[in-house]
Amino acid sequence: MHKLTILFLIISLLALGFANATLAQEKWTCPEGFEGQTLRFFNWSTYVAENTIPDFEDACGVQVEYFEYGSNEEMLAVIRSNSAQYDITVPSGNTVGIMIEEGLAQPLKKELIPNMVNIAETFADPPYDPGNDYSVPYQWGTIAIGYDQNIVDEEITSWEQVWDYDGPVAWLNDPRAMMGLALMLIGHDPNSTDPDEIDEARQFLEDRSDNVDVIADDNGQDLLNRGDVDITIEYSGDIFQLIYECECDDFMYVIPEEGANVWTDNMVVPYNAPNPDLAMVFIDYILDPQVGADLSNFTAYGTPNQASLDAGLIDEELLSNPGIYPSEDVMDKLFFANKVPAEAEETYLEAWSKLIAAMSE
Repeated sequence: MHKLTILFLIISLLALGFANATLAQEKWTCPEGFEGQTLRFFNWSTYVAENTIPDFEDACGVQVEYFEYGSNEEMLAVIRSNSAQYDITVPSGNTVGIMIEEGLAQPLKKELIPNMVNIAETFADPPYDPGNDYSVPYQWGTIAIGYDQNIVDEEITSWEQVWDYDGPVAWLNDPRAMMGLALMLIGHDPNSTDPDEIDEARQFLEDRSDNVDVIADDNGQDLLNRGDVDITIEYSGDIFQLIYECECDDFMYVIPEEGANVWTDNMVVPYNAPNPDLAMVFIDYILDPQVGADLSNFTAYGTPNQASLDAGLIDEELLSNPGIYPSEDVMDKLFFANKVPAEAEETYLEAWSKLIAAMSE
């Protein structure tokens, strides 16, 4: 019996050693020929792990210049104007469709991105980019409610509590998410192209905007942390980063019972990228199981990397959090802001501008 146990332990240790050696061999390595080059990365704030960029620089012998934007609209304006050139940007799903339609994105060189096989089926072949010819998923999450439970004297479960709250609130400067939310709440398609329905959604939000102090450009978590607002509509990961960083019980993130917006951000190589091949290599790097897991474990967003999930590389605390990985029942209540025709997209932007103007009076 003891001999069998010892033999089993020896075999197990040998297997473990082989597995570790295999993992070491499978660690991402950079293709040759990129030493001394520069990658210009145009991304949202608080959206890379601490080691994401330094490890890539070390692996490839390159330099990464990192630039930030606060909204899809801001990023689009820069790419359209050609006022600055970047190798990679990270638009949300419907914005990817716009970039493809306007010729602002270049096709991916998939031979340089073998790790595309790691993309989860849910995020492969999206409607805004069939076949992932121009984009690959970066992170995903929801846009819902963050609040300070030391100040808000009730558990928030409904959007009505946000509209009715007697205190300072921040909304997110994301026209399609906010207008889609309003459309959903009044019983319309969140991706409606009907100008009358879009205007009805604008009026719905205007009628419920009395407590709004700020329309935030992706910094609602900072406003919440400073006490400038008690409630914010914000990206899930930004609130969870705040929760984990403060190591406190002050803040909560909740997806209301009526539903909310779910989104996927994607890596895209702009049409005028100065170094597109290095951009393709960087995309492959992000899709590595360990790199992808490190990214999601740091940002507290959902990973679209099936290999990271299958290998058990996602922190269990995050994986079991329904605000980050919602249940199927909750997912059924969430909506994507899908690409709509250009004239409808313009209608949304005009309605949002009209709403902001009315709220400023």
